[in-house]
Amino acid sequence: MDDQQLLRYARHILLDEFGIEAQERLLAARVLIVGAGGLGSPAAFYLASSGVGHIVLADDDEVELGNLQRQILHTTDRIGWAKAESGRHMLAQLNPEARVQALVRRLDGEALAEQVARADLVLDCCDNFVTRHAVNRACVAQRKPLVSGAAIRFAGQVSVFDLRLDDAPCYHCLFPEADDVEELRCATTGVLAPLVGIVGSMQAAEAIKVLAGIGEPLVGRMLCLDALTMQWNTVRFTRDPACPVCGGRDGQGHGGPTAACLPN
Repeated sequence: MDDQQLLRYARHILLDEFGIEAQERLLAARVLIVGAGGLGSPAAFYLASSGVGHIVLADDDEVELGNLQRQILHTTDRIGWAKAESGRHMLAQLNPEARVQALVRRLDGEALAEQVARADLVLDCCDNFVTRHAVNRACVAQRKPLVSGAAIRFAGQVSVFDLRLDDAPCYHCLFPEADDVEELRCATTGVLAPLVGIVGSMQAAEAIKVLAGIGEPLVGRMLCLDALTMQWNTVRFTRDPACPVCGGRDGQGHGGPTAACLPN
C-alpha cells in the first residue's frame, strides 16, 4: 500500500484483528453484488469505502422516484439512469481507487456462472426468489461464499453461506425452492427505509470478515431483526443432507433447516 492508502484505510489498520494484511486482502478482492437497490446500496457503499478493490454491480432496473426513499446509491438527478451505472457513478466519487464494473442486465445462465466464478465473494441483494436461488446454485457450483440479506416491512435478516466449507449449508437448505411460496415486494407491502440500511450494512460487514479472514461469520446462523421493537433473534440451522442443490458436496449434514424469520 502507498501512503495515501495507508491514510485512507488507517482506521482499519489500527484494529488489532485487522492490520495491513487484512486490508491488502480487501484491496485484492473481487466482489459481485447482485442488486443495486435498497440492500445493494449500503452494501456497495461500505465495501467501496472499505477498500474492496473490484466491485461488480449487477442490476437491470432503472432509478425511479419511489426508490429514493431507501436506495442511497441513487439521487434525484439520476432518475431514469440504469441503477448499475448510477451506483458506479456514486462509488467513483466515494472512492476513486475502487474499480466498479456496472452490469446493466439480469444475471442468469452462463453469464451468472461466469461472474460468480470470477468473484471471491457474492452478495445477494436482490428482491425475488428466482434470482436468489439462481445465485445460490451458481455459488454452490463454484464453491464461492455467499452473503444473503432480505428486508420487508419492519423485518430483516442476514446470513452467510460459505460454500467453500464441506459442511456449510446453502441457501436452499434454509429456504427450499417452491412454486407456491408467496413473494413479498416492497412496492406492494412497503419497507422501513433505515431497515435496508441496517441489513445491507451487515452484509458488508460479513463480507469484509470473510474476505479479510477475521472474526466468526454468520455461517449456520441467521440474524433476524424486528425493527418495530428493535429486537434481534438468532436462528441456527445446519446443512440439509437431502438438499438437491448442495447434496453433491463432500461432508455430511446434521439435520434439516430450522424455521426462519422471514419468507425467502
